[in-house]
Amino acid sequence: MSTVLKTAFLPGDETVALANAPEAARVLPLQAAPAPRLAPADAGTTRVLLVDDHPVTRQGMKALISLQPNLEIVGEAESAPRALELVERLKPHLAIVDITLRSTNGIELTKGMRAQSPDLRVLVVSMHDENLYAERALRAGAMGYLMKHEASEKIITAIQRIQQGEIFLSERMKEKMLHRFVNHKTDELVSPIDTLSDREMEVFQLIGNGYGTRLIAQRLNLSIKTIDSYREHLKLKLNLESGSELVRYSIQWMKGQGTM
Repeated sequence: MSTVLKTAFLPGDETVALANAPEAARVLPLQAAPAPRLAPADAGTTRVLLVDDHPVTRQGMKALISLQPNLEIVGEAESAPRALELVERLKPHLAIVDITLRSTNGIELTKGMRAQSPDLRVLVVSMHDENLYAERALRAGAMGYLMKHEASEKIITAIQRIQQGEIFLSERMKEKMLHRFVNHKTDELVSPIDTLSDREMEVFQLIGNGYGTRLIAQRLNLSIKTIDSYREHLKLKLNLESGSELVRYSIQWMKGQGTM
């Protein structure tokens, strides 16, 4: 009997051939925003927008990127509104976006930038573990996720991969996603944290960083009533009885992530 080969695709450059694979192993693409139309890698200079609220971080990235002959930093932004303004005015090809910004997070900003400029490619950089945010970033429309502690070594590689139309993730994250898809485990039991929406996750993190309802509302430009509603959703999804339990749980979780 001949061997039947079926192929499972992971976003990016990883392809795995499965011998005698069952129909269940046919892997559907990650449900993400439509991919931007990509210009050829040698089409000329790639215009890059940096979005990070830490000037020192922007300067470090700018120094690395400016050494590349086919990359040009055309703008820098420290907030989401400024980033959206520069996307509209400067028409960058690629945005490098920090996930933690003052007015919103990089996930929400990625959604907004891709809605405003569908052909914009986005690379998200973060101090947060990729296990928590990489897949969220791809679903929002990003084409890559890079941990900040690896940025100095890998940011040029990440940009080059994205220029070529590939998804950039660490090998560890690619293996994790591929394993889950190949084994048809997209609906397997996950941590309660994984069930939170992007906005709920943002509120949860701010609670864990010591922000009260009023400050969260001001930071996210939402009403206090809306934040109260998010807090109720969080208690329900995380099986918590009270607001004080939510605060303790979020603080403990943030400490476990090494972000406090």
